[in-house]
Amino acid sequence: MGGYGSGRSGHKQKAEHTKSLDVNRLHREGCLSPGKRGHCGWTRNGEEFGRIDYHATERHFVLDYKVRLHGGEWETITQSIPLTYAECHYGGKRPYFRCNGIVNGRHCLRRVGKVFAGGRYFLCRHCYNVAYASQSEPRYDRMLRRANKLRTALGGEAGTANWIAPKPKGMWQRTYQRKRFEIEWCENQANHHFLSKFAHLLSPEEREMYFGR
Repeated sequence: MGGYGSGRSGHKQKAEHTKSLDVNRLHREGCLSPGKRGHCGWTRNGEEFGRIDYHATERHFVLDYKVRLHGGEWETITQSIPLTYAECHYGGKRPYFRCNGIVNGRHCLRRVGKVFAGGRYFLCRHCYNVAYASQSEPRYDRMLRRANKLRTALGGEAGTANWIAPKPKGMWQRTYQRKRFEIEWCENQANHHFLSKFAHLLSPEEREMYFGR
């Protein structure tokens, strides 16, 4: 099987800022059906900033596009991404891309749901060292984001200054109590990690008050 070099660097690219292809979305839209042809485009603030042509075969999703790296000449690229399918417990099959990147002379071959245009080719996030924004967040921010998501799901407002909303109509009491506990646990964790990170800025009296030492 052929492969494509990724030229992985130590710099992490953000998934949210990188063009990507989602195999499940393509499957839902019928793009993986053998013989299907079309194009995929990306927009930002209502403006298109990228477009590629594709066609599907039984076992490959073939891309045709042009790329220009670091201000160089435009290159015409044809990339054939292998497709693989896994049986679902509830019936049917779920598609995956098989990443055909090569990093340090080794074929990747990971089974992935997304590939990213982090360079010349569309490869998995591991090959391009792509990270989601949430992965680079401090732990206390992740905990607060999780708590706020639960708060709004219960019909309340985000933020520790607000009361947790009462039990929504139709929700089991046990389910509500579990969600309340998770909100409180996440916010306590956020508080602990925040204070631990900035403990060096606290006075000895404040450290003793918060940490007991």
